[in-house]
Amino acid sequence: MRRAYICSPLSGNISGNIENAKRYARYIFKCGMAPVIPHFYALVLNDEIPDERKLGMQAGLSLLWVCDEVWVFGDEITEGMKKEIIFAEKLNIKVKYISEKELKKTEVI
Repeated sequence: MRRAYICSPLSGNISGNIENAKRYARYIFKCGMAPVIPHFYALVLNDEIPDERKLGMQAGLSLLWVCDEVWVFGDEITEGMKKEIIFAEKLNIKVKYISEKELKKTEVI
């Protein structure tokens, strides 16, 4: 199964953004791919502690090596997301953008 890395906001509203990552993972499954979800590192690391945030970012970037694509979700691109996108492009990994509008078309009400 091909793997898609979830690239979306985390900082700020961490619990809400983790819930969004779950939505994005379901979308990726519906598209026939396996989601790679770096957001779950925030469940064991404290994103508000700079060294732990850095560790989580490094761990997330290391996952890109095994991904086939990076899917950028939402209508906002944060600084952390920019780093993921740039790194993916350096690795020649396809980057796909999915807006909230596009995502909502596929969700069941």
